[in-house]
Amino acid sequence: MLEIKAVPMEVPEDANIIVGQAHFIKTVEDLYEAMSTTVPQARFGLAFNESSGACLIRTEGNDQNLQGCAVRNAQALGAGHTFVLVMQNAYPINVLHVIRNVPEVCSIFCATANPVQVIVAQSDLGRGVLGVIDGSSPKGVEGQSDIAWRHDLLREIGYKR
Repeated sequence: MLEIKAVPMEVPEDANIIVGQAHFIKTVEDLYEAMSTTVPQARFGLAFNESSGACLIRTEGNDQNLQGCAVRNAQALGAGHTFVLVMQNAYPINVLHVIRNVPEVCSIFCATANPVQVIVAQSDLGRGVLGVIDGSSPKGVEGQSDIAWRHDLLREIGYKR
């Protein structure tokens, strides 16, 4: 029998979350190094659900509150080999390329500041992530003023010239 659940993630104000899947106990240390060397001013917490041996939630970070948030999210997911990274003072666009290149990382399910639900399936063996619901559904198609706003925003925050 398979049970499917939507698990809401806790995303603190002014924070982003990355949820992914990896495959080895050293993931938590390698992701810590990736974060701390890519964006040194980032504050973050990380939790990795080990899926064999002791099956512990392995944790690292440089901010105790964000680390606690990552652990609560990992506990709520309960899916083996998943990781939750909660960050402030950095954006996913700043770190995703490095996280994807960590040898243990298999996939990234989401990277967002939106409200997010992770869809998990539970069987007799355990839990696994099927996908995510990231934010709200579209309400229409952008018009000329929306295009101008998008262009201006990207230039204002330094991502385009």
